[in-house]
Amino acid sequence: MACAAVRIPGLRCSVGAVCTQGASLRLTFSALRHLTLTSIMKSKRKTDHMERTASVIRREIVSAAKVCGAANESPSVKSLRLLIADQDFSFKAGQWVDFFIPGVSVVGGFSICSSPRLLEQERMIELAVKYTNHPPALWVHNKKNILDLVNEFPEKIACSLHVTKQTTQISAELKPYITEGRITEKEIRDHISKETLFYICGPPPMTDFFSKQLENNHVPKEHIYFEKWW
Repeated sequence: MACAAVRIPGLRCSVGAVCTQGASLRLTFSALRHLTLTSIMKSKRKTDHMERTASVIRREIVSAAKVCGAANESPSVKSLRLLIADQDFSFKAGQWVDFFIPGVSVVGGFSICSSPRLLEQERMIELAVKYTNHPPALWVHNKKNILDLVNEFPEKIACSLHVTKQTTQISAELKPYITEGRITEKEIRDHISKETLFYICGPPPMTDFFSKQLENNHVPKEHIYFEKWW
């Protein structure tokens, strides 16, 4: 998962950094705008998003957000799901956001395709991103998933997906990696070593269960990582 930032134009608040591996990004809008306009001045490309929308009022706030998922809505459009931690953030239906990505010198402008109610209830927003050669859009459409990494580094990365209550058909791409049933204590023990780090993500009962299983098998607490998103 990579880092990015988004901002709502015309409102009193905005959305900011998408974090990866526990890292956080804190940038002021002034710094981001300076970086963006500087890159625009040095480029001979077509009019950039920030130039086209320069007259739109923006508040100088960047808040934390996290990429929680991506899905192909059509052959050319991908939706990006973001968790917004800032309780002051809000938007109106039909608005778009400025999308900042560290390491990408230009800014994207993407439509919010979810309703304000989703944000109120789950602190989530969804962006609709059409495939283009524009760097922010390429960044969204080219994030690698686990299977991409397994195929790229077969000698270094292995993947086993455990399924308990499958309600839809499993795709042919996933079937070789599927195991029916929960992860067993034996399977946990088979992967324990002095160097192994365990990362757990899920609802509280799942996190508590696996953390306890690992501790019972003498895994040091400093080797157990989990995210309390609830």
